[in-house]
Amino acid sequence: MAVYKDGNKWRVVFRYTDWQGERRQTQKRGFATKREAQMWECEEMLKKRSKLDMTFESFFEIYETDKKKRVKENTWESKGHVIRTKILPYFGKRKMEEIEPKDIIAWQNHLLEYKDASGKEYAPTYLKTIHAQLSAIFNHAVRYYNLPSNPAKKAGSMGSEKHKEMLFWTKEEYLQFADAMMDKPQSYYAFEMLYWSGVRLGELLALCADDFNFEKSTLTINKSYQRLKGEDVITSPKTPKSNRTIKLSKFLCDEMKDYIGMLYEVNSKDRLFQISKSYLHHEMDRGAKASGVKRIRVHDLRHSHVSLLINIGFTAVDIAERVGHESIDITYRYAHLFPTKQTEMAEKLEIERMGKEDETIG
Repeated sequence: MAVYKDGNKWRVVFRYTDWQGERRQTQKRGFATKREAQMWECEEMLKKRSKLDMTFESFFEIYETDKKKRVKENTWESKGHVIRTKILPYFGKRKMEEIEPKDIIAWQNHLLEYKDASGKEYAPTYLKTIHAQLSAIFNHAVRYYNLPSNPAKKAGSMGSEKHKEMLFWTKEEYLQFADAMMDKPQSYYAFEMLYWSGVRLGELLALCADDFNFEKSTLTINKSYQRLKGEDVITSPKTPKSNRTIKLSKFLCDEMKDYIGMLYEVNSKDRLFQISKSYLHHEMDRGAKASGVKRIRVHDLRHSHVSLLINIGFTAVDIAERVGHESIDITYRYAHLFPTKQTEMAEKLEIERMGKEDETIG
């Protein structure tokens, strides 16, 4: 490695051996002082040697390289945003091996005390998410780079996993809402798909004509739509279980045939709903106001579909296969909606107990 004067700035040339044993070279220009250039040179050396007296900021670059290609682009965008805005400003310049549990607690207190201009605090679920991201970075250092222990784990978490109240519409509420949406066919058919098929919003926005088999009345879900950095991105669905083929009711098939027929020169692989998530959120506001039903989130239409299927009498296994969940998740999240068997259990236990007593008396 070498530091050179470069006009009125400084430049570093850094040579190293990569993981395949090949010699590589990189450089960085524009340092205002020789000291800044030497500090960057030192950090690069520590990173290549994986020495944890490097800064947290430098280790995050290693973590990003190790992890970014292993998760979906939108997932990394969310993780990266939290790390860059809530973690790096606090720990970025600290040495990895010098960060202690007491430092984590001080950082937690800083976030717990935060209030925005209107006096609003961070939500407990958001605080828990932030801490989880910090802990994940230290776990990575422990598992693969010989950090002795995870100070975030020792400090303990903050926030909670309390979820937002799960809202849903009954069939009657949805039909009332749908009537108010018929003035805009694109919105109407989008909501019809969300309510009557239970697909996720990203799955809906990725649909193309080729995904429908109207002869068999089926819909294949194998992709999801995201808007990332101002560009439309089609990814694989949320989980492997989300890849599925579902049966559609005849009326829904007929509606989608009608909708596709309305579209001008649509290619079989073009997105059928070339709208944004925010557009549907605004349409949800408009429809709820016009129809007089309670406002729910667009994602709550999926909850509404599941609750309708439970009410009809389908099992958690049946429903999970349709909506792309594990059956245990359906049981856990919607347990309060399934008909209770407690009374039947008590009655059968009564019969068991009294039956044994009658046998003894006889």
